[in-house]
Amino acid sequence: MARYKDFGSGSDTPAPPLTFKIYDEEFSCRTEMQGKALLDLVAKSTGASDNPGESAKVISEFFALVLLPESNDRFNALTKDPDRIVTVETLGEIVGWLVEQYSDRPTPRPEALPSGQ
Repeated sequence: MARYKDFGSGSDTPAPPLTFKIYDEEFSCRTEMQGKALLDLVAKSTGASDNPGESAKVISEFFALVLLPESNDRFNALTKDPDRIVTVETLGEIVGWLVEQYSDRPTPRPEALPSGQ
């Protein structure tokens, strides 16, 4: 039995645009995210559950990683605007939705096994 597997080079089909809207502003994110980067952020957030400062840092890192540069600049400006409040709960909802989008992309189904296996 061979002990080798070629995992390919990713999908040939480009991922659709990934955007969200808040205060009538649309923000564009990278269409895909490195799996390792997502795992690293999840690992950091697990250890940060008892430290609000560390949790905030992880969320800021996440937005900086996923938002396209122009959107990141506007998002940072929005989240500092004293007249347009973005609550912690809303930030959490956005992060949750984005993580879901990055981690739940449909993957090809495995080929059916021959009968008897």
